[in-house]
Amino acid sequence: MIIDMAYGSGGKQTSNLINDIFVKHFQNSILDKLEDAAVIEVNGKLAYTTDSFVVTPLFFNGGDIGKLAVCGTVNDLSMMGAIPKYLTAGFIIEEGAEVETIDRIAQSMAAAAKEAGVSIVAGDTKVIDGKGGIYINTSGIGEIAKNGVSISNCKPGDLILLSGNLGDHQAVILSHRMDIETNINSDCAPLTSIVQNMIEQNIDIHCMRDVTRGGLATVLNEVASSSSCKVVLEEEAIPMNPEVRGFCDMLGLDPLYMANEGKMIAVIPADQADQALEAVRKSKYGSNATIIGKITEGKGVVMTTRLKGQRIIDILYGEGLPRIC
Repeated sequence: MIIDMAYGSGGKQTSNLINDIFVKHFQNSILDKLEDAAVIEVNGKLAYTTDSFVVTPLFFNGGDIGKLAVCGTVNDLSMMGAIPKYLTAGFIIEEGAEVETIDRIAQSMAAAAKEAGVSIVAGDTKVIDGKGGIYINTSGIGEIAKNGVSISNCKPGDLILLSGNLGDHQAVILSHRMDIETNINSDCAPLTSIVQNMIEQNIDIHCMRDVTRGGLATVLNEVASSSSCKVVLEEEAIPMNPEVRGFCDMLGLDPLYMANEGKMIAVIPADQADQALEAVRKSKYGSNATIIGKITEGKGVVMTTRLKGQRIIDILYGEGLPRIC
């Protein structure tokens, strides 16, 4: 069965789409009321974010657009020291999309939301002319559990923790598009357990950022600019899957600028580095975490290469690589 414009009319087909797919997979006591807005209970300071997701292909090794939408939203909340609580989901569906495809995406979103400990409490669907594309917008709310986490809080002497291997997600998307067979899986994952582990261990987290579009290089340049400091990386310390490294070498890609969907940095005091690494590695998504650099006086981002030279690392300029989310 495919989507036609009647599914966006607000009538019976719209009701069937909402009830047979979205209510079925996202079921909870708040959403089930199908009110014009969700009434939720949250105490104290809130983190609130929104994001939109467009990816080709819709399904890829290790994930899909639905999992991507949930993980991307909860990760943005987590990076502010928040415990994600509630999400909304808006679907822009082009005429010709398969109902079975939408059901599969919703099922994936439900599984990702359950793992992240959030509820999808409101949503919207629109059907437009097109060729079967599907796009998702999400918003998320979380309770602040760790105050003072900010990109502007980094200090000389701090260390930079990276939660795992670089480049997996971008390598997967590009390999799908180029019909290159690999064993690489996307790192698309919720980072909630990593952040909660650090909070429970009372780590003095100065800054957290998830490493998505623009890659590690762009994120660290944003840190250096916002905190008026210099970032010094160690190339040998940056972890990568050997197959991703080979993929990059084959295509001439720089992993520092490749997107990820389940990786983050945390900037922490040097005297808490071992404790923070232990907390992060307790999560299955942080088992390969390592310290990759430090914060010093100065400006910009530099990297000590394997040959012990110095390389200036600038922010991503222009499109760089095909869009992957």
